[in-house]
Amino acid sequence: MARRSNFFSPWLASILIVALISFGSLPGTARADEFGDGAMNFIKGVTEDAITMLTVKDITKAERADRFRTLMHKNFALKGIAKFVIGRHWRKASDEVKSEYLKLFEDLMVVIYAERFEKYSGEKLLVKRVEVRNKKDALVYTTMVKANDGAKPLKVNWRVRQKNGVYTIIDVMVEGISMIMTQKSEFSSFIKSNGGELNPLLVELKKRIKDNY
Repeated sequence: MARRSNFFSPWLASILIVALISFGSLPGTARADEFGDGAMNFIKGVTEDAITMLTVKDITKAERADRFRTLMHKNFALKGIAKFVIGRHWRKASDEVKSEYLKLFEDLMVVIYAERFEKYSGEKLLVKRVEVRNKKDALVYTTMVKANDGAKPLKVNWRVRQKNGVYTIIDVMVEGISMIMTQKSEFSSFIKSNGGELNPLLVELKKRIKDNY
């Protein structure tokens, strides 16, 4: 993997900071006809506890990583995303390889993004509208505004899924570019260039984790 995917770029780090600070679980279960409002409320929900957990300065690197991991599990369909980005190679992998890949994918997200929460500088996410695709999927349209720098707002759309009243994020699209499709393209290209095997990708993920510690 000679180049880094957009999935790991600085603008996405800022968006994930906003997302994981802002998203809280909604109480109770939402009926199907409430899904659109529920998805928007999910994106709008800013909780003081999460801000305190992730932007506090006087905690260790390990503690910040643990807090980030907890919030990532709570708000993103992490296993589904990890499986999707390697496509058919997931089905062919052994249980042992699947388990190792899921752990490495999660660990990489943590080491890349956890420490960046310390640098949070007041970015705001403005919810514009929601498009309900079906009873379980919706697309929430937002813009991200950086504090006090005059930069042009970024268009950020969130694909939200509901299951048993629980909302999770399954994709983020920035200026029309899908996070998971970008990652899928990179991983697929890497696997193809390495004989169609998943093991070389595991080696690469380990390297990236080590490089970011």
